[in-house]
Amino acid sequence: MDGLDCREITLTEALANKDKRIDSQFWTTNIPKNPKYTYSKIGKVILSSQYGMSIDMNTEKKGYPIFRMNELHHMLTDLEVEKYADISNIEYQAFSLQNKDVLFNRTNSYEWVGRTGIYYKNDDTPFTYASYLVKFVPDSSVILPEYLTTFLNTEIGIKAIRARARQSVNQTNVNPEEVKEIEIPLLSMKLQKNIEELFISANSHRLQALDLYRKAEMILDDILHVPSYSAAIAHSEKSLSESFLKSGRLDAEYYHPKYDALFKTLSKHPTITLGGNQGLVFIKKSIEPGSEAYLEEGIPFIRVSDVDKYEISTPPIMLSKDIVPNIEDLYPKKDTILLSKDGSIGIAYKLEKDMEAVTSGALLHLTVKDSNVVLPDYLTLVLNSPIVQLQAERDCNGAVIQHWKPSDVEKVLIPVLDMTKQREISDKVQESFLLREESKRLLDLAVNTVEMAIEADEETALLWLEAQK
Repeated sequence: MDGLDCREITLTEALANKDKRIDSQFWTTNIPKNPKYTYSKIGKVILSSQYGMSIDMNTEKKGYPIFRMNELHHMLTDLEVEKYADISNIEYQAFSLQNKDVLFNRTNSYEWVGRTGIYYKNDDTPFTYASYLVKFVPDSSVILPEYLTTFLNTEIGIKAIRARARQSVNQTNVNPEEVKEIEIPLLSMKLQKNIEELFISANSHRLQALDLYRKAEMILDDILHVPSYSAAIAHSEKSLSESFLKSGRLDAEYYHPKYDALFKTLSKHPTITLGGNQGLVFIKKSIEPGSEAYLEEGIPFIRVSDVDKYEISTPPIMLSKDIVPNIEDLYPKKDTILLSKDGSIGIAYKLEKDMEAVTSGALLHLTVKDSNVVLPDYLTLVLNSPIVQLQAERDCNGAVIQHWKPSDVEKVLIPVLDMTKQREISDKVQESFLLREESKRLLDLAVNTVEMAIEADEETALLWLEAQK
């Protein structure tokens, strides 16, 4: 029995458990308690819980913006969402979010289940939330929303959630009623207020970061004046010589007037193709090892789902270091731009430092040839702008599975502004990312402080936190 996690339980113990759990995962998970604290079940210190709504969603911004499970990052809900729910005002009132509601992800992959974030009502935008999520409303006289959120993101909280997770072949689920059975230490309001301050400051930093990034986008837009979709008429006529014989494409969507309007705008400015012999970047492909190569430990494997224009999330999947010879050659370097060509196409993110990781074959590695011609931060912003997004949409129209051919990626036209404007844009982008990093640092402090308080005591945790500040 040496080395085995085992425990003998009685039938009475199993039946006493609210969900009648008899699986070993639940009973062999050891969640330590600190005798210095009083503990309470989460269900006893929340005022209410509610599943999100199950509804078809759209990207045309019809209805109310809706949070999904992939819009919880670093213990906060994202500031922007992709999907909307076209529902009535009455339905919205039933599923509306209020300031400091806590959202818990109850389903999806093992790594995503239990992801928890707090919603801050930063403006008058009326957000709702999808059925993957459960809303907890804590009793703030006992536990603050920031503390509940932090606790569920500590090692102890994650361990307690995963002990209750039910895994199947395709997905993992956690019953929110079982989450309510998790015992949380009732730390002092003094410590909880410190955690709240870290969250408020972190949220303020990311709001400033978003404002700076939008200002960088506005500078570009003010110079180029790219027309909106509605600015282009809905039909056009093309001769055979200017359509199929030139592009090899017969699908009508490829010749939509909005693309003509885009290229007419770009023709007024200096442009250079993204890749190719005369292009701005070298383009390198990575590998696609297949799911059979996925591990829980090893070299981080970054997929498209782990990347957005603001950051790379910690990937849940690892690869063996010997999956290919000289795996170090695949590690992306500082200033490499990752560009997605499959699935969610056209997402670009520039690395701020070298990474010991391998990216999916769906992410192209772009390396700027000459930073005296184009700055990496400027180029990344352009890649994420409608200028390139429209070109990607045009190239990929008609495909059941979205795939952007590298040969088409090379031909993308990039407007190359004068270096003064590029630097102005790049400076704002860099400052924006620094603010985002500071936001993440503050939230990491929150987790570390709570973990230290639970494992040792509050005095030690608060002294440590004060030193970090």
